[in-house]
Amino acid sequence: MKKEQVVNCQFSVWYPLFKKHTIKSLILPIPQNVIDYLLDDGTLVVSGSENNSSQTQINHSDSDEEDWTDDETTTAVTAPEFPEFNIKVQEAINVLGGCVFPKLNWSAPRDANWIALNSSLQCQSLSDIFLLFKSSDFITHDLTQPFLHCSDDSPDPTINYELVLRKWSELIPGAEFRCFVKENKVIAISQRDYTQHYQHIAKQEASISSSILGFFRDHIQYRFPDEDFVLDVYRDSSGRVWLIDFNPFGEVTDSLLFTWEELTSGKHLTASQTQEDTTLQMCFTVQPSPCLSYRIPRDFLDLTTGEDAYKLIDFLKLKKGQQEEESSDEEEDES
Repeated sequence: MKKEQVVNCQFSVWYPLFKKHTIKSLILPIPQNVIDYLLDDGTLVVSGSENNSSQTQINHSDSDEEDWTDDETTTAVTAPEFPEFNIKVQEAINVLGGCVFPKLNWSAPRDANWIALNSSLQCQSLSDIFLLFKSSDFITHDLTQPFLHCSDDSPDPTINYELVLRKWSELIPGAEFRCFVKENKVIAISQRDYTQHYQHIAKQEASISSSILGFFRDHIQYRFPDEDFVLDVYRDSSGRVWLIDFNPFGEVTDSLLFTWEELTSGKHLTASQTQEDTTLQMCFTVQPSPCLSYRIPRDFLDLTTGEDAYKLIDFLKLKKGQQEEESSDEEEDES
């Protein structure tokens, strides 16, 4: 995989070429101060909301409740503000219908949907986008190591980072497919979501392959800047195929139900690979999602959201017991 191949898979490079075959999208350049904010390892403070003046410390001076802090003074933390960028983002979101799917030049924050209130990548404001982006390792990879696994040692090309806003569409996971293209020929197709078994894929294997290969031949082949790449597509209920994304042909891209050894060597694929003879790999057993490793424990989530009152009560009892034990130990040491 060459660095040029990675550059060519940027959304702003391929979108103008295939605009009429994909979901309506808008591209906004990201100011440097926003990039710095996204890369800041400090406490996650989400900015970009309409009520951005809210502070992390709430004043309870008029309340009879016990003060839980030992500090006499507390520092109020406010989120950094990007008013001009916020206006541009909100205008773009409104143009796209009020709900968008966000991504950077290459990646979407698919590993961070657990942190959203609706466990979805659907965003309606800049604050929604920042919450996902600052929680995503995929986004951090785009910003810090976009040319990881590239074989050439030439200087890294200069990247102008962009926020991509795609009109929100309810896509059925079982209708998404990833195509692996080598020398401008589709050598393999995998269902995109391999954590589920979709019966319709097995029943419609021939028609699915035919639709995807026809779309590739008519609209993609020899039109993309590289001859080796990975193509994500969506096949709707009428059989029409839509372009979703391009990815580099290499280890940086998830090979899903194949291995990169199989894809690069041709082993275990069909013996004669032609446009009419392509391996469609389907999932007949449920496999774990790779994004599960990015999620937090369920017990922790229940505590922080207050969804399980009994867990919170048990937690407070545990903390009280620990404090009593510490107090008794200190008294014994003093005596």
